[in-house]
Amino acid sequence: MNFEVAFSGHKNIRSLHTGTIEITRDSDLTPSGDCVIGVNADHACSDIPHAIKARLQDASTRVTLKITVEDMAFELHGRGDPAISLGHERDIVIRRSMFVCPRTLAVGADAAADAISRRMVRALRNPDSGGTLLITV
Repeated sequence: MNFEVAFSGHKNIRSLHTGTIEITRDSDLTPSGDCVIGVNADHACSDIPHAIKARLQDASTRVTLKITVEDMAFELHGRGDPAISLGHERDIVIRRSMFVCPRTLAVGADAAADAISRRMVRALRNPDSGGTLLITV
């Protein structure tokens, strides 16, 4: 099962966080949001279809997350957890840790924002750029 989230770039994208990657519906971003890689997202955790939510609430589920920007792609993997609620109406967060809150899409990820290529980050600093997050369970 797949679900795609489209998002836009922003001049303050830094992609330096070593523990998370975040995409938000918010349109503004301060430089302190160093895990955010996209703004103006067309979906948040609360929009994920029920069938995918059910799979993400299973600890045995493996999740593939593919971020595509222009001709570049970055793929990471995480897993589900029974505590995942996917209730947040603004954000999607992928975590290396096992911490879960309503913003959490997946835990135990094998990468975070700091692993994204600097070329992709430069492209995401352009507010006219955009990308997609493909969630596959």
